[in-house]
Amino acid sequence: MRQDQEDPYQRRSAQVYAVADRAGSGSVASPRPVLYDAVLLDRDGTLIEDVPYNGDPEKVRPVPGARAALDRLRAAGLRLAVVTNQSGLARGYFTGAQMRAVHARVEELLGRFDAWLVCPHDDADGCACRKPAPGLVHAAARELGTTASRCVLVGDIGRDVAAALAAGAAGVLVPTPVTRPEEIAAAGWVATDLPAAVAEILRRQQAVQPAVPPAEPVRTALVVRSDSAGDVLVTGPAIRAVAAGAQRVVLLCGPRGRAAADLLPGVDEIIEHPLPWIDPTPGPVDPGAIRGLTARLAAVGADQAVVFTSFHQSALPLALLLRMAEIDRIAAISDDYPGALLDIRHRVPVGVPEPERALSLAAAAGHRLPDGDEPVLRLRRDAVPPRPADLGDPGYVVLHPGSAASSRACPPELATRIAGALTRAGHRVLVTGGADERAVTARVAAAGGIDLGGRTDLAGLAAIVADASAVVVGNTGPAHLAAAAGVPVVSLFAPTVPFGQWGPYRVPTVRLGDSTAPCRDTRAASCPVPGHPCLSDVDPDEVVDALRTLAVSGGGGR
Repeated sequence: MRQDQEDPYQRRSAQVYAVADRAGSGSVASPRPVLYDAVLLDRDGTLIEDVPYNGDPEKVRPVPGARAALDRLRAAGLRLAVVTNQSGLARGYFTGAQMRAVHARVEELLGRFDAWLVCPHDDADGCACRKPAPGLVHAAARELGTTASRCVLVGDIGRDVAAALAAGAAGVLVPTPVTRPEEIAAAGWVATDLPAAVAEILRRQQAVQPAVPPAEPVRTALVVRSDSAGDVLVTGPAIRAVAAGAQRVVLLCGPRGRAAADLLPGVDEIIEHPLPWIDPTPGPVDPGAIRGLTARLAAVGADQAVVFTSFHQSALPLALLLRMAEIDRIAAISDDYPGALLDIRHRVPVGVPEPERALSLAAAAGHRLPDGDEPVLRLRRDAVPPRPADLGDPGYVVLHPGSAASSRACPPELATRIAGALTRAGHRVLVTGGADERAVTARVAAAGGIDLGGRTDLAGLAAIVADASAVVVGNTGPAHLAAAAGVPVVSLFAPTVPFGQWGPYRVPTVRLGDSTAPCRDTRAASCPVPGHPCLSDVDPDEVVDALRTLAVSGGGGR
């Protein structure tokens, strides 16, 4: 394929795969494209001081700043619910009447909540509602008339965050002295206290809403995401936001992201060209190729350019080319001083999920998702081919052990044991991978499953993922394909990059692996620690248990 290649697509009316298409996803999409409808709060240690097995209203003490923080949420139109484990009921330490008296006192001090959801069971009961199971989160979402993906749960221990993730909600950890260090390390979003958590919830909510529309109508918008397939997929919501406010959208991407670009709704034309300041293994800079790219960008005739990057990348080299291409309005995230290169220099705090980071840049450029469009990953349905008939009925588990970055791949010996454990538990397993991963997929599938290594391109893989009950995968492109199809994920997440930014977005997820491993936050492409300790100690039975938590049963059912 040529360095500079573009194809036209008319995609505005294309059907899309989306989370809302999945059975059991809850109520229909809100007409308001906001991140959250509701905030769910743990009780003990989050709203009030933790008094073990408290049945006495006189012992209720709110945490500092709780009332003012909750009133800020109420004023913003967010509904509030308490989701709390109360095993003291099962153990007979207090009665239901005493618990209700405690709750009445909480409301007297902190204001009324829209719902109270209580798990009365002990761990030994094996219920579906006791956190870290997601039952309370789903129940709260139903009670509040929304979906779990539009909820954020604030809690003080790992169980709270795990319950949120397993339901597809956002989870905020507010540590206390009883919070374990490994729970803090595993949490994707950590706040110092309840008021800080509330402030960040409201900031993120506001960040995806444009303060002002573009000064002039946008006829042609150039959007840029030059990176891998997963990077392009997580930028999808922001590209749809730009498409809602522009008559024509041209996407500049690199060769590694082209297959994903073909799957995105809202794109009318694609320009493929590698950017040597973005690619992880770039060749020498070719002045002729750069001049050719600049001329091609000028020919687009864009009224506006929105340059999307990851948190560790610079938009400024491309911004210079865009200025040379005489594009007048350029927006990008930049911590570095941009001089005259940017018209909109946007800033985003560390830790924001990549889809929201990109959405906030689109909003800064004056664009938002149209009414009824959820801020989730989506795929064009007409770009995804039919699933091969020889794979049988939907409801299998996809196991994808590989990754373009070996540091984020599942070790083959572990993947082999996972395949065996899943098969013994009654799951049908499809093992997927690229053409260069056939030896690994064959080895893994020999322990149980169908080997699909090298049999699909990205669009074909999307078709297989869309009919799965769950995907077991590391931090790599198929995790984001699963999120785009609303398919639950067991995330074997190597902590080389932050989970809060790169974990599966707004889809039920169980995270496995050692989040405190020495490779944490190194961004290493190859494992810097012998033995791959962040994943090698995962017990295959944990994967089986994770599927059970996600309500994925053996035999292909959910």
